[in-house]
Amino acid sequence: MQRRERTRHLIELGGLVHKAGLVDLTDDDRATLYGAMLDLAARAQGEDADNMLTLWKRRGKRAFDAEAEGSDAP
Repeated sequence: MQRRERTRHLIELGGLVHKAGLVDLTDDDRATLYGAMLDLAARAQGEDADNMLTLWKRRGKRAFDAEAEGSDAP
């Protein structure tokens, strides 16, 4: 991945953190955000990983679809 593409990718990921409400929820505490992400990564590698990833994907798709329709409902 080239530098410009990588930078755009990282900015988009940061936007998702913000869009999910995690920045406000944690009062922009990076240690808390990082800890939460480490917990998510551990869950995604656990024994129920496939189900967890499927659940997260469904929730994310529903939220994107709701946003595209102009709704705020996740």
